[in-house]
Amino acid sequence: MAAYTRSVICLVSMERSYLLSRRSGVIVESKRYVRGLRRKPVRVLMPEDVTDKVIRPPPAARDAQRQKPGKEVVPMKHLEEGFAKPKSNVHLTVKNAVQNDLVDGLRFERALPGDKRLARLVSVARSRTFREHQGKILLEGRRLICDALDAGANPQMVFFSTVDRLRELPLDKLKRATLVKVKFEEIKIWSDLVAPQGVIAIFSRPDPLRLNFGNKGHSVPLSLICDNIRDPGNLGTMLRCAAAAGCHNVLLTKGCVDAWEPKVLRAAMGAHFRLPIYPSLGWDDLEKHLPKPVTVHVADSGCGPDGSREPENSQVNESHKPSKAGDYGWVSTKPNPKNTRYEEYDSDSDSDWEGGRLSLPNVDANLYHESWAQGPTALVIGGETHGLSVEAVELAERTAGRRLFIPVVPLVDSLNSAMAASILLFEGRKQLLKLMQAPGGQWKSKAGEQFS
Repeated sequence: MAAYTRSVICLVSMERSYLLSRRSGVIVESKRYVRGLRRKPVRVLMPEDVTDKVIRPPPAARDAQRQKPGKEVVPMKHLEEGFAKPKSNVHLTVKNAVQNDLVDGLRFERALPGDKRLARLVSVARSRTFREHQGKILLEGRRLICDALDAGANPQMVFFSTVDRLRELPLDKLKRATLVKVKFEEIKIWSDLVAPQGVIAIFSRPDPLRLNFGNKGHSVPLSLICDNIRDPGNLGTMLRCAAAAGCHNVLLTKGCVDAWEPKVLRAAMGAHFRLPIYPSLGWDDLEKHLPKPVTVHVADSGCGPDGSREPENSQVNESHKPSKAGDYGWVSTKPNPKNTRYEEYDSDSDSDWEGGRLSLPNVDANLYHESWAQGPTALVIGGETHGLSVEAVELAERTAGRRLFIPVVPLVDSLNSAMAASILLFEGRKQLLKLMQAPGGQWKSKAGEQFS
C-alpha cells in the first residue's frame, strides 16, 4: 500500500510540473534525490581467517554506525586494528600469485594475447636455411624431447599447454631454457601432428661429437652411407634401422634431405640421439669419417644385364655378371646436370658413352646373404630416383667392395630403399657378430680393435 501511495504522489507531481511549464510559461526544474549509503567496514577478513562462526563487530563499532555521519568523529581504534592485518595478507596474496608460475623451482612465462613467439619460431625453424645458419632445430613431442635431453642437447625455449605436460619432461635439464605456457589451440595450429601432445621445443643444433649416445657398447663396425636420399620418410626409416642395427655412424652426402627436417625426425623415432649423424658431406670429407682400412659395399636392385630378375637359387658367376655397374637399377647412368665433377675423370668421351650409358668401374656382384662383412664395413644406399652416384661405385672399387643385391620374384619391382637398407644392415650385423664371437676370428686391424 505504501508503494502504491508513493507512485501516485510521484505521478501527480510530474503532471503538475508539466502543466505549469505549458500554461504559465514557468519552467520548473526537477530535482533527483539519491540516497547515498555510507558503509564503513569494521574488519576485513582474509580467506585464511574465515571460520564457520559469525563474527559480529564490537559494540563501539555498532554505536558508531548508529550515529549520524558528519556530526561527530567516530573512534577508529577497532577499524585500525582490522586494517592492520590486511597489509601483510595482501603481500602474501601477491606472493602466492607469483608462486603459481613456478614448477618445481622453475619459473615459466604465460603467453599474453598477441604473443607471436611460437608462430615466428616454428615457421622459421621449418626452413632448412634457417636451421643451418642459425643453428636451431624444432622438436615436438615428449619422447623426442626427452631423448634429446638425455643425449645432452641444449634446449633454448619450450612451449607447453599445461603444467602437467611440462612435468613429464626432466625439469632438472631445463634450467637454462625459457619456458612459455601457451594455449593448446596455438600449438594445434602450428603442429605437424594429427594429435599434438601439447609441447614443442627449440634446441640448438646438436654436434655429434658432443652428444652422449647410450648404445655405444652395442655398436658394430658398420657405417651407413646415404647417397641422394631425398625422401624424408625413407631417410628417417634408414636412420631408425641404423640405430636398431647398432651402426657406428651414419654419413649423408650433399644430395640428401636435411636430417633435422620435422618429417625425418618423426620417422627416425629418436635415432638422431642414439648414433652420430654427419650431414652434407662431400665424398672427400666422407672418407675421413670412415675407419682405415674399410670395405665399402653398394646396394643394388638385382637386375641382370637384360633387365630381368636373377632367380633366387641362381649363382653369381662370370657369365651372368654385368659388364657395367650401370646395368643395375640403383646406379645412376644418366649424367646429372648439377654435377660438374665429371671433368675430373681421365677418360675419353668415346669410351664414356656406349649406347647411351656411362662407363662405370667394374664391381663384382654378391648376394646379400653371402659373406661380405669380414671387417670394418660401410654400406652405401642410393636414392630411388637417381640411384647410386658415380663416386659411390668408385669408392667401392677402391676398397675392394661388392655390389649387394636382394633377389625378388619376377615381375616385382625393386624393394624400397629403406626396406633394402634394413635387410642389408641386419645381415651385416649378423655376420660381424658371428665373426667377433668366433674364437680367433676377430680381425686384427686397428680399426677392428677400436670398434670391438
